[in-house]
Amino acid sequence: MTKAAMNPQQSLTQRLANPTRFMELSGRVLPWLAAAAALLIAYALYLVFFVAPDDYQQGQTVKIMFIHVPAAWLGMLGYALIAVSSFGYLVFRHPLADVSAKAAAPLGAAFTFLALATGSLWGKPMWGTYWVWDARLTSMLILLFLYFGLMALRSAIEDDALAGKLCAVLGLVGVSILPIIKFSVDWWNTLHQPASVIRLDGPTIHPDLLWPLLYSAVGFSLLFFALHTKGMRNEILRRRLRSLTMAEVDRARTVSATAAAE
Repeated sequence: MTKAAMNPQQSLTQRLANPTRFMELSGRVLPWLAAAAALLIAYALYLVFFVAPDDYQQGQTVKIMFIHVPAAWLGMLGYALIAVSSFGYLVFRHPLADVSAKAAAPLGAAFTFLALATGSLWGKPMWGTYWVWDARLTSMLILLFLYFGLMALRSAIEDDALAGKLCAVLGLVGVSILPIIKFSVDWWNTLHQPASVIRLDGPTIHPDLLWPLLYSAVGFSLLFFALHTKGMRNEILRRRLRSLTMAEVDRARTVSATAAAE
């Protein structure tokens, strides 16, 4: 009896973790994922600008919410993905875990920056200023700095294995910022409004605004995963190219050493 027959679950896990298998599967899924993201975002924008009413207090400025809220969610989701990938890399040595963590960092940073930028634009008419050292805003800024730290640490180390280990440790340590961001509006006095969508007693947003927000969130989430998948594919190809280049360099050195010895 073969090992695959003895342990089919392990064999399936190994097949799914294989970079070649991932490249084949993602190549088929990625176009559909990107198309679904584009359609949902387009439909969400149609609802936002042509269907959803203005807020009775905020007027048209409430439309910033449909970009700001999904961006904030995805900024946090990106770091949660990094933490899970880091755990998989350190504990299970999953061959794609470090690839996933590396691909998620710039995406998470981009969405976190977008959340801070749109939040500042939204805060000016609502609060009278672009920025306050509010608990939610400050913790989101720390999250952005964590992303920058991860990318800087990785770019400073040439050895992919060592860079992956150090970034995984930092990714796991930094994940503590996520509950602080989530519950900052409950733990401290803050200008930022409390949670209005994910609540135990249900959303407090009117359905005319809630549904466009949900469509926007799902559309941008699909965009995030499409870009993340593309980033993983690019990283796998980069590592393959580097391996081939190093193998070619080693071969050339061997040939040169052999020729010199003769």
